[in-house]
Amino acid sequence: MANLFIFGLGYTASRIAGRLKDSGWNVDATGSAGNVDFDDRNGVIEALRQADWVLSSVPPEKGSGSDPVLETFGNHLASSRLVYLSSTGVYGDAKGAWVDENSPTGTGRRSARSDCDFKWLDLGSRVFRLPGIYGPGRSALDRVREGKARRIDMPGQVFSRVHVDDIVSGILAGIERDAPPGAYNLADDLPASGNAVTEEACRLLGLDPPPLQTIEEANLSEMARGFYSENRRVANGKAKRVLGWQPKYPTYREGLRALSAMSSPASANTAPEAVSGVQE
Repeated sequence: MANLFIFGLGYTASRIAGRLKDSGWNVDATGSAGNVDFDDRNGVIEALRQADWVLSSVPPEKGSGSDPVLETFGNHLASSRLVYLSSTGVYGDAKGAWVDENSPTGTGRRSARSDCDFKWLDLGSRVFRLPGIYGPGRSALDRVREGKARRIDMPGQVFSRVHVDDIVSGILAGIERDAPPGAYNLADDLPASGNAVTEEACRLLGLDPPPLQTIEEANLSEMARGFYSENRRVANGKAKRVLGWQPKYPTYREGLRALSAMSSPASANTAPEAVSGVQE
């Protein structure tokens, strides 16, 4: 039986854990839904000794920007194969151009994430860089239903995104193939504006889209404003070539359509429960 240890059992990592458990793996994890307390140093070290693979979805600490996993347990990771869930925010603003794993990092607002990304790469980790994550309980459909959807009047602004199930399949492919250490982008095939995604969600729900607003009128949070300050398209060719990965939901249209079907009355009893603690 193979063993996986997860630092941070959040939205995405919970689904990875579930898939591997179904395949016969033993999975231990920290986090609110985990079975190991991060502050129990001896317990974590013992679990790490038994782990064949270690996955961290823990973001940098606010303020210091340091990685709590590396700061506390970095000396105990050498004997395991490593996976780190990072962010495509490390690429910064590309003014709408395509970025891939060879593009410069550390030039944008996510400097702490870029530093941690580099440290995990330096350890020989498989670093999966993720764009906006959506899935059950966390999608444009939910924002529209809750009256929180916005359409921002910013022509030419695009974002990449990925369905959580496609992240899971990509990471499992990396583990099953014992992929070479390095960075891998997991993003769908169609970068698109947030407006296009909101409009599709409204179409599926039979609702009128919200009005266009300037970024000032939208009264966005500082974090959301920062999100809109960067513009890039994320290429996924390396993951397809090296991991044999193909997204089940190649665009937001397929992803939203599947989520809409899951939440319909006919399928309400089988829709999976959303898990909190989302990795960006």
